[in-house]
Amino acid sequence: MFETDAADPPDLLASRPMTVQIPGPVGVRSAIVLDRQLPAGLAANAAAVLALTLGALEPDLPGPDVPDAAGEVHPGLFPTGLPVLAAAAGDLAPLRARALRAGVRVVDLPAVGQQTTDYEAFCAAVAATAAADLAYAGVLLHGPARAVRSLTGGLPLLR
Repeated sequence: MFETDAADPPDLLASRPMTVQIPGPVGVRSAIVLDRQLPAGLAANAAAVLALTLGALEPDLPGPDVPDAAGEVHPGLFPTGLPVLAAAAGDLAPLRARALRAGVRVVDLPAVGQQTTDYEAFCAAVAATAAADLAYAGVLLHGPARAVRSLTGGLPLLR
């Protein structure tokens, strides 16, 4: 996979910088924005659900599989990074609306989704709630890098 000169001693090989071109969506960015008040477990769950849903919607996002030195293959991961940012709960619905107006793909997790493990109950609760009244545990934005950065640039990392 990588070319080396067999005459090079191993210690010289280790010190050489290596550049690997990873295919990825050029000019595309993704970011997860979560309610900063979520407890750690619920924040991890929300980020996982949002990322998993984006992966299902965009199956070409992961990079190529990666073999290790022993030849064991590890599945390709998301090559462009996926920051998890924090915002006030009340800022998530307006962020979602601005992203949609900007043509950014939005994956959202209504807060009621973390109040049940029954998907039918979740669907019924969302269906019974006016769009303006939905509260969100988190939103994932995926689209043109400039638009996503513009929408999320002032938000801190979730800590």
